[in-house]
Amino acid sequence: MAWFKRKTKGIHTSTKEKKDTPEGLWHKTPTGKIIDTEELENNSFVSPEDGFHIRIGSQEYFNILFDDKFKEIDQNIKSKDPLKFIDKKSYNERVKVARKKTGLNDAVKVAVGKSYGENVVIACMDFKFIGGSMGSVVGEKISRAVDTAIKKNLPLIIISKSGGARMMEGAISLMQMAKTSAKLAQLANNKLPYVSLCTDPTTGGTTASFAMLGDINISEPGALIAFAGPRVVKDTTGKDLPEGFQTSEFLLEHGFLDFISSRTELKKKINLYFDLILNRPLRSI
Repeated sequence: MAWFKRKTKGIHTSTKEKKDTPEGLWHKTPTGKIIDTEELENNSFVSPEDGFHIRIGSQEYFNILFDDKFKEIDQNIKSKDPLKFIDKKSYNERVKVARKKTGLNDAVKVAVGKSYGENVVIACMDFKFIGGSMGSVVGEKISRAVDTAIKKNLPLIIISKSGGARMMEGAISLMQMAKTSAKLAQLANNKLPYVSLCTDPTTGGTTASFAMLGDINISEPGALIAFAGPRVVKDTTGKDLPEGFQTSEFLLEHGFLDFISSRTELKKKINLYFDLILNRPLRSI
């Protein structure tokens, strides 16, 4: 009978011997699907069962769109505190914390490399750096990305993922809208194509400037794309909003986007567009 009874109370397995599931081994999508992280990464971070697009950063997008090697440019530009922003935590301190936490210098990275054998310039925003907010560094790096594209006679891709202008830089942040728009006009004057990819979320001053100025504007499925949030729009207009308002599918239906593409098809579709617009031989890719 001792087999079926505990002689002592409690469980005596040493806590040192217990093992937790390693962090990041599995990922759960909002629809409740559980996916192996390695399988997710191999599928461009798109859930194979329900097509849900996991939010990713610039490094992941570079790995998806570039063939192999690429060179990051202007990576050491950092924000200062032009307005001497004063609150419970100074702006300089917030930026330092964001850099340490994310390993990024600011909310955008720019790189040059080959995609299907052809050189291209890609600027990609990172939402994890202060909400992908657009400050002076974001405007400057995107402007320099345009300069690089013009100098090297290359097409440009900008991947937007932003909560809008960075309030800690005030009017200086808002000025980046005009600055980047003027730079993209120079790119157009040089007859170089620009593809704008809007990802989840693309909002605020980013949407009101470079994110919607592409020769072709595309998006991933289910992305939130807007200037102001739905609550602000509803309070301003005093009207109920249509179902699916501000999703990429709604914008496509109403003519604000050229097409929506799964992330697994992005590289192929963008390069097909570049082949067509630049009169390059169409390759089977």
